[in-house]
Amino acid sequence: MASSLDIVSINKRFGKGDKSVEVLRKIDIHVAPGEFLILVGPSGCGKSTLLNIIAGLDEPTEGEIRIADKNVVGMPPRDRDIAMVFQSYALYPTLSVADNIGFALEMRKMPKPERKKRIDEVAAMLQITHLLDRRPSQLSGGQRQRVAMGRALARQPQLFLFDEPLSNLDAKLRVEMRAEIKRLHQASGITSVYVTHDQVEAMTLGSRIAVMKGGVVQQLGTPDEIYNHPANTYVATFIGSPTMNLLRGTQAAGHFAIQGVSLDLAAPLAAPEVLLGVRPEHLVMQDSSPWRGEVSVVEPTGPDTYVMVDTAAGSMTLRTDAQTRVKPGDRVGLAVAPAHAHWFDTGTEQRIA
Repeated sequence: MASSLDIVSINKRFGKGDKSVEVLRKIDIHVAPGEFLILVGPSGCGKSTLLNIIAGLDEPTEGEIRIADKNVVGMPPRDRDIAMVFQSYALYPTLSVADNIGFALEMRKMPKPERKKRIDEVAAMLQITHLLDRRPSQLSGGQRQRVAMGRALARQPQLFLFDEPLSNLDAKLRVEMRAEIKRLHQASGITSVYVTHDQVEAMTLGSRIAVMKGGVVQQLGTPDEIYNHPANTYVATFIGSPTMNLLRGTQAAGHFAIQGVSLDLAAPLAAPEVLLGVRPEHLVMQDSSPWRGEVSVVEPTGPDTYVMVDTAAGSMTLRTDAQTRVKPGDRVGLAVAPAHAHWFDTGTEQRIA
């Protein structure tokens, strides 16, 4: 049965006195049994430190880590009933795939027939039955990652921890392994925490996402909430590719003005200055619009085309269909889909409800 995970008021400092550095600040997250939580953010934001604290590889300065309602702070990693999949596959080079998968089971003195049955079940689930007699040096990167996941899965732990497991794979393999990890989680139902700096991985894998910056959780929510209702400009520009366009302007009488051009948009805040956020797919070319600019770059990607337009308010990125016929140097009008306008306070950069 899947276990819950509670991260309770976790603070972490490195060093002492005036030279100490705070890397995690007041982290509070409840992970329900069977949930897949993503910790996402740039390098240095504290996500791997938090994962190490959950695993027992590091201790918090303050706070509790509760697995199945039991505080495990101070408990050695081996006693926490967790399994970790690393960026480096960490396989034993002299052992076969079967022995790598079953190593932890052997250490637990599991009888050989039972151990073999469990290895075979995991290998079948990961579609690596034909690789069981090989050594890690005879495997591709994707196959090694499957073996690493198989070793973790064989233990049937309370908790899965993933530390950027796909970083060493090429683009095609990353897509394949993302689907594999999601299928694996759906099949096992084991509560999982996954660290990544890749927002595409975060959006496609997680049932909930914690977006981190500077040791602080900026927003915790479902992929839909994070993408469509970002809590602040940091989340808005970190999640989504291409990134959200941000425009600073003034508003009055239901109109938003940028660089002297008035658009028929009303911000939900009676302040003279506001920030408008627009996703590239919600910024459209419209001949009749008074807001105009010059196309600088056209990037076909297959199903979509990205168009960069230089305007008086800055460079804007649009996501258009593959049939777009604009070219660099063209003058175009731009319009915002009102239902998809995001508004932020210029001072706090927090979302305006």
